[in-house]
Amino acid sequence: MVFRRGQKVEIFKKSADESWASYMDEYVGLHGVITDPDNTINDPDALVEVSLEGKGTHRFPQDCLRHLEV
Repeated sequence: MVFRRGQKVEIFKKSADESWASYMDEYVGLHGVITDPDNTINDPDALVEVSLEGKGTHRFPQDCLRHLEV
């Protein structure tokens, strides 16, 4: 999956990645906008920065994100 700056995404599930922290569970189901996609040619292990509506900006593993239709 390719992520680009400005794309709308949803945190649709908990990640299996070791960088997932328990406090991130509260973000499942929230929508946001990609502010900083990974710069290593969509390395699935790279974290993606997402600005969540009302919750600030956080870095998430890619396996918990999905594109939202515009």
